[in-house]
Amino acid sequence: MGIPSLEDIFESFNGLKVLIVGDVMIDAYIWGKVERISPEAPVPVVQVTKREKRLGGAANVALNIQAMGASPILCSVVGNDFNASEFCNLLEERNITGRGIIRSEHRITTIKERVLSNSQHILRVDSEYDKNLHPSEQEQLMQRIAQLIPEADVVIFEDYDKGVLNEEVISETIRLAKAEGIPTVVDPKKRNFFCYKEATLFKPNLKELREGLKLDFEKGDQQAVEEAVKQLKEALKLNIAMVTLSERGIYIDAPAEHYLLPAHIRSISDVSGAGDTVVSLAALTLALKLPPRFIAALSNLGGGLVCEHLGVVPVDKARLYEEAVKHNLSA
Repeated sequence: MGIPSLEDIFESFNGLKVLIVGDVMIDAYIWGKVERISPEAPVPVVQVTKREKRLGGAANVALNIQAMGASPILCSVVGNDFNASEFCNLLEERNITGRGIIRSEHRITTIKERVLSNSQHILRVDSEYDKNLHPSEQEQLMQRIAQLIPEADVVIFEDYDKGVLNEEVISETIRLAKAEGIPTVVDPKKRNFFCYKEATLFKPNLKELREGLKLDFEKGDQQAVEEAVKQLKEALKLNIAMVTLSERGIYIDAPAEHYLLPAHIRSISDVSGAGDTVVSLAALTLALKLPPRFIAALSNLGGGLVCEHLGVVPVDKARLYEEAVKHNLSA
């Protein structure tokens, strides 16, 4: 079989199924105008013009997967509350299956409410419960993962440190995936950073890399980044590590090859959700067994594109394809 064209690759995304395990939430937005300061305290008074609720956390990864034409299967635990019903309604509206969603009496559904005015992010209010799962919830979650994993072409761990993922859930899911020959991709956070042993691709950002390894170096010190990534790969027995470096681009370290790909110059409105897009594209390209340089290049391009929009939004497949053609991306 010859090298697939860019068109073939984008077409192949449509046949993939992606199991996403992790913390889901609602991203809520209050849009308004600020024309005065409150007489009660030195704070702006926001006159509300619009309210909106969107799928967030691991569910935003599902939106990115769906936007690329693939089929997401979300696996998570939410509360048994009004926001859980809202969350399930949002899934239904988007035609995303809720088969992997478990409702719990012991938790509340995470909601992040952002207040914005004139493209300015004024305030964020978080309602969440971030303790580890109750043993009965964990058992239910593992049963659901075991049922769904054979359907998947790739598994994404989307960790927001809200308690759905812990060492047992992570190690057992990686074991099940390996038994099925399914690659695993990780978007980590601090609490479980060293729990992802033998994952296929591990994608921290620079802050998470430094904090996880307890290292302190300047963000422009590329040699220090590369040494840190080597240390990370050895500690977790990883196949591929890919670090997002914000305005400096993406660094990927795969067996026998490594690349630093610079970021593309963009008009940045909001970096929220860029990591979700990067991990989604990394998972899809990994599932198609594409080369590491292409995995990093397409992920880098997609992550930059979503930063042009205010708020958390999924990647636009047609726009990404145009940009990939423009930048001569090739497998």
